[in-house]
Amino acid sequence: MTNKISIKLKKLLNNISLPMYATEGASGMDITAGISKPVSIKPFERILIPTGFIIELPDGYEAQIRPRSGISIKHGITLVNCVGTIDADYRGEVSIPVINLSTEEYTINPGDRIAQMVISSVTKGIIDIVCEIGETQRNKGGFGSTGF
Repeated sequence: MTNKISIKLKKLLNNISLPMYATEGASGMDITAGISKPVSIKPFERILIPTGFIIELPDGYEAQIRPRSGISIKHGITLVNCVGTIDADYRGEVSIPVINLSTEEYTINPGDRIAQMVISSVTKGIIDIVCEIGETQRNKGGFGSTGF
């Protein structure tokens, strides 16, 4: 069973598509470019693409902005920060920080699906300052230390 919560979206532009699930089983909602004309991104260039909407999340939730696998693998277009977080108290326009990791220029057109948004519950940690931390079999072993 899928959990459902109510989120509020406000359109800043009339001619944009709001986030939506492409299929019944989708975890993420597709987010489209809220731009009025095509925007070209040169290789290794970073740009911020507006979406044309503001989101209001319930307290205790966040929206995670993630790359879309299709344009990532086919065109090298991904997010600068890999996964972005929209906090429940943010009320500005949602914008997508895009980077072109390919060797070719890429054009984003108005309405293109450029990212996906996953709504997640938030668990806040309580910091406890201690003098000792418990040991594990791995301990300080870092990247590649488990043999994979």
